[in-house]
Amino acid sequence: MKAKNTDLVSLFEQALSGVPEQKLEEIGIVVRVGDGICKVHGLANAVYGELIKFDGGNQGIVMQLDEDSVSIFLLGPIPVAELEVAKRTGSDFKIPVGDNLIGRVINALGHPIDGLGDIEASELRSIEAVIPGVIERSPVNESLETGILAIDALVPIGKGQRELIIGNRNTGKTSIAVDTILHQRGKDVVCIYVAIGQRQANLSRLIRLLDENGALDYTIVLAAEAGEAVLNQYIAPYAGCTIGEYFRDQGHDVLIVYDDLSNHSVAFREMSLLLRRSPGREAFPGDVFYLHSRLLERAGKLAKGGSITALPIVQIQSDDITAYIPTNLISITDGQIFLDTKSFNQGVRPAINAELSVSRVGGAAQTKAIKKMTRALKLELAQYHELLDFAQFGTELDDVSKRRLARGARAIELLKQPQYVTYSFVDQSLMLFLLKEHFLDNQEIRYTNLFATQFVSYVRSVYPDLHRIIAQTEEINDPTYAKLIDIAKEFGKLFAPSENM
Repeated sequence: MKAKNTDLVSLFEQALSGVPEQKLEEIGIVVRVGDGICKVHGLANAVYGELIKFDGGNQGIVMQLDEDSVSIFLLGPIPVAELEVAKRTGSDFKIPVGDNLIGRVINALGHPIDGLGDIEASELRSIEAVIPGVIERSPVNESLETGILAIDALVPIGKGQRELIIGNRNTGKTSIAVDTILHQRGKDVVCIYVAIGQRQANLSRLIRLLDENGALDYTIVLAAEAGEAVLNQYIAPYAGCTIGEYFRDQGHDVLIVYDDLSNHSVAFREMSLLLRRSPGREAFPGDVFYLHSRLLERAGKLAKGGSITALPIVQIQSDDITAYIPTNLISITDGQIFLDTKSFNQGVRPAINAELSVSRVGGAAQTKAIKKMTRALKLELAQYHELLDFAQFGTELDDVSKRRLARGARAIELLKQPQYVTYSFVDQSLMLFLLKEHFLDNQEIRYTNLFATQFVSYVRSVYPDLHRIIAQTEEINDPTYAKLIDIAKEFGKLFAPSENM
């Protein structure tokens, strides 16, 4: 009799039954390769996200399971040839984490790219992690200062919050994130900057800026540049978040910037098209929402200590925040900081649109000193913009409207802030105090910022005890408020701006 196929299979199974399991390896054969992706036949038990090693030295991650093959995206530049052997590792992709990463520049695989030698890692962690549940988390109740007056006053950010930074190209999105990182000096906050699809020249300038300002002492830069493999750009934010979770578990507060998730979405779209997945709205696959939601849900504040604050950045076109990716991210995050092109072109820096910007949970974390000074500021700015549009038609305004216009103009001028210059919450509350109590109304608009900054310096130098009390208590009580009114009147008599200013 001729042996049947099933008989041959059973014979093979009997022969292999006595071989120790650890000596067996499940291997496959590469049947097609191109565009950083290869199709492998024979890995019947491979799982999604598993790390695969090739005989030629390259590695890849399983990104699609088909009936008789698996699709693997390659991690490295080493070429993979057809008929090459691929082996399962039984593990997903892991990235090195540890304290030694601070001050270094690494790629999405965790390898150093700053030329400062190897990094000794504390452990390896999977880039996909179980998200802490509601019971394990704590409400956002502690302020994360950005040092930017317009943000801390109008759209405050708390530790553990996810605040989206959204705007057109070249409106200052990255500048806000960088200023926030610079302001964390001495605040025991570990900062992680994840660059996704950025040009190498821009990244080099940013690293030099952080280095010159001493920010690399508490910052990790993870870069997946535009010329790298599309898989590296895809895994970069997850790798950065995994590093942040290591420090969060040590009890540290972490600030992570994703710059930007528009490039991340494009990288995922490219991967999906290579995998022959059908595109959905605006050519993006339908699961792009899950892509970002499972990333941003990893941010939060733990009840046992430690937090991850996420500042994702997304680029839009023509100030349109109703596109697919922006609307997804707005629904996932706890608020957004919208940067307006019109304000930017008018010289307002940072160009924050107060009407479209919101912080849904940051108000609970805002310090009492600033909250006391900003109760009506957002309404006044909205009335100012409405009156300004109305006044452009040449309509004659009554005295009340004129006063509101003048006050709004000074508020806008006060909120202007030079790049790389940040203020503590005490300085911010003193500046906002001047606006609230109308001490800026009698000053020329061009001297608004000068008057406010010099008043802060005056209080810090002449009344250091008062400055220290506000810093310690984080609030301005009635006796302190009354004292500040007297100090402001006193300073108003001394203030004499130069004609050259």
